[in-house]
Amino acid sequence: MPLKNCWEIKKCGREQDGARADELGVCPAYPNRGHSCWSVTGTLCGGEVQGTLAQKEMNCLQCETYKLYNIRSGTEKLQLISECVPEMMLYLKDSAGHFAGQPPEQFLHALADSIEQMLEEKAQAQTRELIEANHRLRGQEEELRTQNMRFKTALDNMCEGLCMFDADMRLVVCNERYANMYQLPPELLKIGTPHEAIIEHRVRTGILAGGKSNHAVDEKLKALGELPVAETSSRLDELADGRFICVTRQPMDGGGWVATHRDVTEQRRSEAAMTHMAHHDALTDLANRVQLRDHIEKSLNHVRRGETLAVLGLDLDHFKTINDTLGHPVGDALLCAVSERLRECVRDTDLVARTGGDEFSIVQVGGEQPGGASTLAERLIAAISAPFDLGEHQVVIGTSVGIAVAPGDGVESDALLKNADLALYRAKTDGRGTFRFFEAEMDAKMQARHMLELDLRKAVSAGGFELYYQPIVSLASNTIGAFEALLRWNHPTRGRVAPMQFIPLAEETGLIVPIGEWALRQACAQAAIWPANIRMAVNLSPVQFRNRNLVATVVSALTAAGLAPNRLELEITESVLLQNNDVTLEVLHQLREIGVRISMDDFGTGYWSLSYLRSFPFDKIKIDQSFVRGLAEKPGSVAIIRAVVGLGTSFGITTTAEGVETQEQLDLMRAEGCTEVQGFYYSKPRPAADFAKLLSRLGQQVKAVA
Repeated sequence: MPLKNCWEIKKCGREQDGARADELGVCPAYPNRGHSCWSVTGTLCGGEVQGTLAQKEMNCLQCETYKLYNIRSGTEKLQLISECVPEMMLYLKDSAGHFAGQPPEQFLHALADSIEQMLEEKAQAQTRELIEANHRLRGQEEELRTQNMRFKTALDNMCEGLCMFDADMRLVVCNERYANMYQLPPELLKIGTPHEAIIEHRVRTGILAGGKSNHAVDEKLKALGELPVAETSSRLDELADGRFICVTRQPMDGGGWVATHRDVTEQRRSEAAMTHMAHHDALTDLANRVQLRDHIEKSLNHVRRGETLAVLGLDLDHFKTINDTLGHPVGDALLCAVSERLRECVRDTDLVARTGGDEFSIVQVGGEQPGGASTLAERLIAAISAPFDLGEHQVVIGTSVGIAVAPGDGVESDALLKNADLALYRAKTDGRGTFRFFEAEMDAKMQARHMLELDLRKAVSAGGFELYYQPIVSLASNTIGAFEALLRWNHPTRGRVAPMQFIPLAEETGLIVPIGEWALRQACAQAAIWPANIRMAVNLSPVQFRNRNLVATVVSALTAAGLAPNRLELEITESVLLQNNDVTLEVLHQLREIGVRISMDDFGTGYWSLSYLRSFPFDKIKIDQSFVRGLAEKPGSVAIIRAVVGLGTSFGITTTAEGVETQEQLDLMRAEGCTEVQGFYYSKPRPAADFAKLLSRLGQQVKAVA
């Protein structure tokens, strides 16, 4: 049939996939919806060809425009032949909806080529998509393998054991450290292993301390079952081999938990050693002053209920002579031997303490007094008077005893200790080797101390003091890093008065404040004229911390001398932190803020506590010389020093060993990791006038040691 009209295709504006619009531009099937439907307009293309039709997205064979041909007239409708053909091929149908004739062969070939090309393109596109998807999948799998490898490496290189259990208490994952810690066999490491089976393995194989029976298993599972499910918990498990494992369990969303198992054995041992040090004398392992006071305070509760309490103070006669003639090692061995004899003389309920160099105290609770204390004092004097065999030396000493009995001689620990000291002084004055009970009229010692106080006040006003300086050597650089300023008093008639004799009196009377300020200013002025790489260490008394002007005094001394604050080290004893702790810490922080370094002196003696190291960031710990002297004879001293050095390393604190007198001690301090050393090995304290000579000599000596 001849071609009548050719019509142009346009969008109707109300497109709907799969339908077309009529000539009026209205979609009859979906008047309110639209997507890609077309209307036939009355525009002739001018390039009609019989038996052919134009396609959307294709050119008319004649006019190369986007046209559609109609066989009969413009009133006959056009429809889409298939929604699956993207080009929207259209057949021409008559008004009854039937094909108007057999499609021309040219049209069929064009249609077949179009469909074949379309399918090929679709196949190629799908192939490309599959290849790309496959590449993406392989990349994701490789990334997942890499992440799993990293995760496993991280887990297996943890210093802690780690395990994870799901809400059904079945194993999800664990690392090698966890498996090795409890010697778990491969079958218990599989995912899904019940928690109960792993716990049973620990108990029955004897890995955990305790029994291996069914009852032991049940008890362990019961204890674990009582742990809180919804909050973090921590416990300490003891293993049969003596190790301690800290287990921290953290709940997970959705149930289950993740737990870390950390070996805290060394930490526990260090803490136990530190705790023991806090209450025991390092040399003799007797109770120290802290434990002595605590014991007296607790025992006084029995006194208030009607029981008796006696405090005996002992002082070894002629001990200083032994120390000076035979040396400190023999003196220390003697103190240890005396301690053993004192233990043998008392009951299990009595306490023996070492309170000073050659001073001891014994607390006797209960019994008839004063008869019980008299009997014990006689036994002590006889025991100490017997000769001591100390290797190559046989030593004979004696002891004097002072006794105070509660409640008559006091109802507080300080009063009883003081009155026992007064009675001891009377016993020594009366010829030694005897004992005396406290009497109210005992004032001889107080009178002597009063005379010493008067002389001390004269020395303050007349400038009777002098500073000596002892070098502190850095073991890393083998150089002199600092000098410690030490106070000396030259009495006009007594001669050189030992610091231990006048400093306690100065502290008790408050004279230590002006004396300490003089020493601080003198030391700063001296350091200012010395090389800039040398620091100056100055001791501060606990009494000085009661003075609210301490910080201002330090600033004034630094300013007057023109000394940089970081060249000044202030040394305090642990007893400083016992008094008004909050105020003391505030003063220490103020001093540190201006740049002054703070050191803890005589660490490990008397009142020290680990809490002080956590409450204030000390720059230095000075290990007391009593630990150093006992290195060769007491292996325990090495362990104590190692613990202190380890503690200093953990806190980032410099450790200085005092009292180093021999090459052997120096080598041991270096081997144990001490940062600095101080002692007679390098030099005794010397006056400032000897500085140049001392620096020159020590420079050569330090090089030789290095």
